Amino acid sequence: MLRRRLSLLISTSLRKGASLHGKTSSIISPISSAVFPLRNVQCFNAIPNCHWDVAPPLGQSVRAYSLLSLNDLRDNKGARKQKTRKGRGIGSGKGKTAGRGHKGQKARGTMKFGFEGGQTPLRRRMPKRGFKNPFSLTFQPVGLGKIAKLINAGKIDSSELITMKTLKDAGAIGKQIRDGVRLMGRGAEQIQWPIHLEVSRVTVRAKAAVEAAGGSVRRVYYNKLGLRALLKPEWFEKKGRLLPKAARPPPKQRDKVDSIGRLPAPTRPIPFTQEEKEAMYDTQVS
Repeated sequence: MLRRRLSLLISTSLRKGASLHGKTSSIISPISSAVFPLRNVQCFNAIPNCHWDVAPPLGQSVRAYSLLSLNDLRDNKGARKQKTRKGRGIGSGKGKTAGRGHKGQKARGTMKFGFEGGQTPLRRRMPKRGFKNPFSLTFQPVGLGKIAKLINAGKIDSSELITMKTLKDAGAIGKQIRDGVRLMGRGAEQIQWPIHLEVSRVTVRAKAAVEAAGGSVRRVYYNKLGLRALLKPEWFEKKGRLLPKAARPPPKQRDKVDSIGRLPAPTRPIPFTQEEKEAMYDTQVS
């Protein structure tokens, strides 16, 4: 096929060159065809502004004829498979019952997923294992060492209150915060100055390191809507809504938080009263 197409291209170019320039095109010699491969074969007298009676010098470029065109593009054999047409005669092999067989529930209709004809399905034969706690909370951890690095880099101002929004804007935590932030004690030795933080949870080591440096850590409660209002207040402005009021913690979390979260994001810490300090001490001792 390629040879026939090549000969057709050569003969067509010869005729066009002869009609355009009024000259008989020179026959390609075996020497020129040996020097230039088949993909570069052409009629030299047929090219405008090019009057060569012999093959061009080796340094010159030669126009190449493409042996492939759009109407020759084909898929590989077996690349496309025709859809099986069912119920179109017995000659196709899928006529009459169309592969369903004779009678029965499977031949007449469909069943719900997992149905095994009336016997106990597999999902009920297997024993149960574990459970999913609907009251579980997921907190994103952040270490004191990372906070210290951000303070040294100038991304966090240690003189102001460090809230969860401050940590998110500085890149200390990711964007996907489900239930809050847990302050961890990793890198606690890097905290050499007083800082004040408001987070959802805090470990004993982190709390002791911050208080030893002269700072404070307050555990605050935000529900889902309040956490969104704290981290993305611009969303409410865009929707034309007011910021929601701070919600009270449920009874199961009252002993795990120190106060209700404030909206919008506060900039100054709330000092602990003497009663709160005594309650925290009693909780740690017990």
